[in-house]
Amino acid sequence: MPSPAATPRTLRLNPQDNLIIAVDALEPGRSVDGINAAARIPRGHKMAIEKIAAGAPILKFGQIIGFATEDIVPGQHIHTHNCAFAAFERDYAYGANAKPVNVLPVEEQATFQGFRRANGKVGTRNYVGVVTSVNCSATVARFIAEEVNRSGLLKDYPDIDGVIPLVHSTGCGIDYNGETFEVLKRTTWGYASNPNMAGVLVVGLGCEGFQIARMKEAYGIEESDTFRTMNIQDVGGTKKTIAAGVEAVRTMLVAASKAKRETVPASELMLALQCGGSDGYSGITANVALGVAADILVKHGGTAVLAETPEIYGAEHLLTRRASSREVGEKLVRIIKWWEDYTARARMSMDNNPSPGNKAGGLTTILEKSLGAAAKGGSTPLNAVYHYAEPITAKGFVYMDTPGYDPVSATGQVAGGCNILAFTTGRGSAYGCKPTPSLKLATNSDIYRRMIDDMDINCGDIVDGVPIEQKGQEIFDALLRVASGERTKSEQLGYGDAEYVPWQIGATM
Repeated sequence: MPSPAATPRTLRLNPQDNLIIAVDALEPGRSVDGINAAARIPRGHKMAIEKIAAGAPILKFGQIIGFATEDIVPGQHIHTHNCAFAAFERDYAYGANAKPVNVLPVEEQATFQGFRRANGKVGTRNYVGVVTSVNCSATVARFIAEEVNRSGLLKDYPDIDGVIPLVHSTGCGIDYNGETFEVLKRTTWGYASNPNMAGVLVVGLGCEGFQIARMKEAYGIEESDTFRTMNIQDVGGTKKTIAAGVEAVRTMLVAASKAKRETVPASELMLALQCGGSDGYSGITANVALGVAADILVKHGGTAVLAETPEIYGAEHLLTRRASSREVGEKLVRIIKWWEDYTARARMSMDNNPSPGNKAGGLTTILEKSLGAAAKGGSTPLNAVYHYAEPITAKGFVYMDTPGYDPVSATGQVAGGCNILAFTTGRGSAYGCKPTPSLKLATNSDIYRRMIDDMDINCGDIVDGVPIEQKGQEIFDALLRVASGERTKSEQLGYGDAEYVPWQIGATM
C-alpha cells in the first residue's frame, strides 16, 4: 500500500462514468484531479466526479448502478445514503456481440491428470459419497461415513479422496409431484453421477415424500458395485443400517480404487464460476481475471458455468448480447422475469441481495454487484441456459439459474456436472465444496494476507500493475494443477461436508 504522503490511487472504469473508485482510502479534503473529497471515501468505495441531479442515473462500468436520491456534487461519497436501486428498461440486443471462438484442436489443448469414468466423463477427484434422500436419514448417513473414516479402511486405498456424507434439510413435507420434488431429484442424481464421485450410497428413511425408488425409476438407475440404496425402516433401524451402510461402502472402495489418473485434455473440465463476500474490488480484479481464465478454458474446449441469477440482475442484457441464438437469450430473460415474480410474491426486492458485508466493501446496489459478478463469465458466446441442477451438456460458456446464496448455487452447478470450481471473494468467504475442489481467489491484497490459510490466489495485485491477462493465465494454470490433484486451501482445511445445500423452492408443508 502507498505511504500516507503518496497520491491515493483511484480508477475511472469507463469514460461515461460519473464516479471514480478509491483504490486507496481518500481522506476528507484530499484532492484527486482537482476534486476534493468531501468526506472520507473508504477503499473500494465511490466518489462523485460530476454533479448528479436527484433522480439521475449513476454510472459505473459505463452502466447504470442506481439512481441519485438527492443532488450529488463532485467529491461526495456515493453509497446507500444517496444512491438507490430502481428498475429500468434494458436493451437485450440478442446475439449482437456474439463472436465465434476458435477452439484449439485436441492435440493443442492443455492437459491435466484426471479419472476417466466408464461413461466417458472425467473426474478431478475420486470420492465415495453417502447421500441422503431426506433429513431424517442425515444422522445415519453421517454415522456411516464417520465409521468408515474412523476404521482406517481408507489407508489401503490411497487413490480415494475420502468418504463424504452429503446431507440436507428437506426431502419431506414437499409437493411430491411438483417443482420441489423435481429439483431435489435432479440434484440428488446429479451428485451421484458427478464424475468426481467413484461410488455412492443413497440412504433414506422409507416413508418420506422423496422416494428413492421414484428417482431410480425416473433415470433408469440399476444398483451396482458403485451405486447402492437402502432405507432405515426396511433394514431395521439405525444400528442395522449403519452396519449395512459401512459394508456397502467397504465394497465400493474396492471398485473405486481401480480408478487411476491419466492424461486428459482440458476440454474435459467443467468450471463452476462463483463469487461470495464481494466488495468494491471484485468487478475490477478477481472477477475480471477469472473471466479471462474462463475464456482460456473455452478456447481449450472446456465449459465455464456462470450462475447466481440475483447476482446478474441488471447485467443480464450484457449476457443476452452474447447469446449464440435468440432462443438462448430469451430463455435467460424468462428466468429473470421469474425471479422478479418470485421475489415479489415473497414480499422481497431483487435489491435485497447485497449483504451488509457487500455494502461495507463498497457495493451499493444489486445492479452494481451484478455488473461485477457477470465479469466472471468472460467474453465468449453464451451457448446455453440451464435450470437448476440440470445436466450440462453444451461446451463453451453457459449459464445455470441458481440463487445467489453460495452453497445453494454451487450445489446446483456440481449437480449439473462441474468437476472444478473457482470462487472469488473480497470480504473473505470461508467455503469449500465436496466432491468438487474449490479454488479461492482474493479480490484485494489485504484479505489475501489476513486470510492466507483460506486464499489460493491473490488478485489484488492487479491494482498494483499486474496485467489482467497474466492473472487470468495464472488462474487457468492453477486450475489445471488442482484438477490433477493439487489440494486447494479449503481442501487442506477440510471444508466441503456441510456445503451441500439443494435449493428448496416451494413451501414446506
